[in-house]
Amino acid sequence: MTTPAVPDASDVFSRAALSPHVIRPLRDAVLSARQRVTDGDPFGVVEDAVNDAAMTHSWLFTGPPGSGRSVAAKAFATALVCDNPSVVGCGECDQCRSAAAGSHPDISWIRTDGVTIPVEAVRDIIRTSAVLPSVARWRVVIVEDADRLGDSGANALLKSVEEPPAHTVFLLCAPSTDPEDISITLRSRCRHVYVPTPSKEEVEAVLRADAALGLSDEQAHWAAEVSGGHIGRARHLASDEAARTKRATALKLPGLIYRSGEGYRFTAELVKTATTEAAASLEERDARELAELESSLGMGAKGRGVARAQTGAAGQIKELEKQQKNRRTRMLRDSLDLALIDIAGLYRDAMMMAVGAVDDGPGDADPVGGFLHPDQQKVSRELARRNSPESLVRCIDAVTDCRETLRRNVKPEVALNGMVGRLRECCGQV
Repeated sequence: MTTPAVPDASDVFSRAALSPHVIRPLRDAVLSARQRVTDGDPFGVVEDAVNDAAMTHSWLFTGPPGSGRSVAAKAFATALVCDNPSVVGCGECDQCRSAAAGSHPDISWIRTDGVTIPVEAVRDIIRTSAVLPSVARWRVVIVEDADRLGDSGANALLKSVEEPPAHTVFLLCAPSTDPEDISITLRSRCRHVYVPTPSKEEVEAVLRADAALGLSDEQAHWAAEVSGGHIGRARHLASDEAARTKRATALKLPGLIYRSGEGYRFTAELVKTATTEAAASLEERDARELAELESSLGMGAKGRGVARAQTGAAGQIKELEKQQKNRRTRMLRDSLDLALIDIAGLYRDAMMMAVGAVDDGPGDADPVGGFLHPDQQKVSRELARRNSPESLVRCIDAVTDCRETLRRNVKPEVALNGMVGRLRECCGQV
């Protein structure tokens, strides 16, 4: 089998704007995986394979939100199924195009719209992982939200990750290696790859290269500047006016802290709006799922045997309603969490300005990374004028604690009201 001596600069790893220290071990792993395959036996192992230790069957990708850990996992999966003998993950062959479209038969994803990944979904994917790949050399299982595995789901997955089938590779994605994000036993069975947040320049390059977005240089630059290194959010902000409006709305809160009662009214409206948007965006999907379930249960049908066929229908409908409620809850929390990240970033900008670490000029000129919200420098300057650096650090802590509180299933209104009270205290308003 022919393997490339020098990786191609236009492969799927480079196009994903991944850090070189992420690309290198993944390319080496794919080369090792290819060398394990003999011409006569697609799952045979070559005894004298070069750098055979570079490849393993279980991987854990970690990194901050938006860093691209799932992007790295997808690029790795694509390269593993790529059948171009000269390029590791060419992005042009049928296998790569199918992987990019999310329709490759040998790449399976575990995602969730709810708070946790159901253990049934884990068991289903485990059964799939035991089946030989249909068109590629490897079967790849990607657990995009491994931090949302419950104890039962993690335990169900552990055996397969610990002793995977010879033809299967597991790729887990989580924010960190902390036991709160990934079980210790799962972590210990995986090779760890940390995916750092891409630079503004790298995000901007990705946006400009995406012809489907059709952005001007100015639009791509702005979205990269305010996205905090989150490629997905940069795309969203660049292409969606509603997303830009939500960001601008969230950034009003620090100024409202100085107006008695306004901060509390603002957060109440923020929760109400986020709740309404979550319900509206999922209304059509929820209705379709309910209609499909009722049809599969024969509800509304008449004749002999219908009553027996519908035994347990109420329980299945109740379970669906529970899943849909969890999905709405997650969407609400994700929306509020994004707003809190923006608010914390504004306080960060003010703190950096208060200690003289950044100037009022372009963010790119600042050695520490410049402003997270360069278009809000006037607000940052006013916050820096009215508060000491220590007070601004406490404000950042208050927002961070609120994010943690929301993850513990505290009612959003209670969590946000507590945060507003702390912010007012930090800013000398109580």
